[in-house]
Amino acid sequence: MAPLRRPKDKDRILVIACGALARELGDVIGLNGLDWVDIECLPAKLHNTPQHITAAIEQRLDRAQGRYAKVHVGYADCGTGGMLDRLLEARGVDRLPGAHCYEFYAGSAAFAELHDAEPATFYLTDFLVRHFDRLVWRGLGLDRWPQLRDDYFRNYRRLVYLSQTNDTEMVEEGRRAASRLGLEFEHRHVGYGDFESALVGFARGEEARR
Repeated sequence: MAPLRRPKDKDRILVIACGALARELGDVIGLNGLDWVDIECLPAKLHNTPQHITAAIEQRLDRAQGRYAKVHVGYADCGTGGMLDRLLEARGVDRLPGAHCYEFYAGSAAFAELHDAEPATFYLTDFLVRHFDRLVWRGLGLDRWPQLRDDYFRNYRRLVYLSQTNDTEMVEEGRRAASRLGLEFEHRHVGYGDFESALVGFARGEEARR
């Protein structure tokens, strides 16, 4: 990858992103020296109500208008059912490729293979492993009604942890999460996948793939 030339301050870029990507966005920006890229994160809990994601992003786009040379969106479709794409197409704004973070982290081809091999798969990323208790266990009410586990997960067979960092303690946390959900465990270290290339593409001014 050719080195990136730093633009002037007036050419700063904003990425309006999911809070679940905040750490990874910071890592990619730092590793690639993208210090002209600013990040503004929306709450990760919006994923529990994806019907509200599009409106929240629209508000941030309105607020950023005229302040940046270019604005991009650090979300995939994320359960918006195409609503986000319709907004972004009307605004001329690019987003991350794919349907969800599992796809852009693993890469579209690799994720398709995982899905085709076993559709009954529950996925975790680094963020979801770190926040499993809050977002999955307590978020689904399993701390209060553990009997609901089998209702929620009876149609799943395995849990695949798609890790961004190769950390043995995190892998063990993922394994424990699978055990708590009664699922087989599999770990795939995928790094940043299409997420990093898309973000660098934003910084280069390249059009994103969907």
